[in-house]
Amino acid sequence: MNNLDYPIPVLELVTALKQLPGIGTRGAERMALWMLQGHMEEAEAIARTIGQAAEHVTPCPVCGFFSTEGELCAACRDEERDSRLICVVEQATDVIPIERSSAYRGLYHCLGGKLSPLDDVEPEDLNIQSLVERVSRQPDCEVILATGSDVEGEATSAYLHHLLKEMDCRISRPAQGLPAGSGLSHADTLTLMKALEGRTRL
Repeated sequence: MNNLDYPIPVLELVTALKQLPGIGTRGAERMALWMLQGHMEEAEAIARTIGQAAEHVTPCPVCGFFSTEGELCAACRDEERDSRLICVVEQATDVIPIERSSAYRGLYHCLGGKLSPLDDVEPEDLNIQSLVERVSRQPDCEVILATGSDVEGEATSAYLHHLLKEMDCRISRPAQGLPAGSGLSHADTLTLMKALEGRTRL
């Protein structure tokens, strides 16, 4: 006698939900059963919200942070920010921890990743050329290389330093507090504040 299992559509839903970051088999199974056991209206509302976000949320054309329908993001529109400060991060999600530290009031530049030859991520795959163009249009600016402190993040920082060192800008890197071998998303608010305040010139 074969063991009883969920119907194929349920198993396919569980498999689809497992693709979400941080969701394992048991979590995906609980979510699928929650939807199917009397919560389809809520599930459909979530699906519509996801579709609307995918349709309307786009990268900021200047810095790459989240924006809506090709408009400038809130940071790039904010005239009170110091346009002579450009903080370079790997991903758009790295902007939020820095903002929550309240230690930085400049602009951002999101690379869209980090150099990783093993994963076939080369300089042309990242938003590096647009960074060079921004720096060239903003003389006497400071570029803060806030990439992660893992091997790929350090390599990305070194590459950017090599590209920018002859331009009319100061180059710095958060000096202390960031845990070795991890990215900005793992640092707490105080750690990020101290790291940004104590950045050193390269």
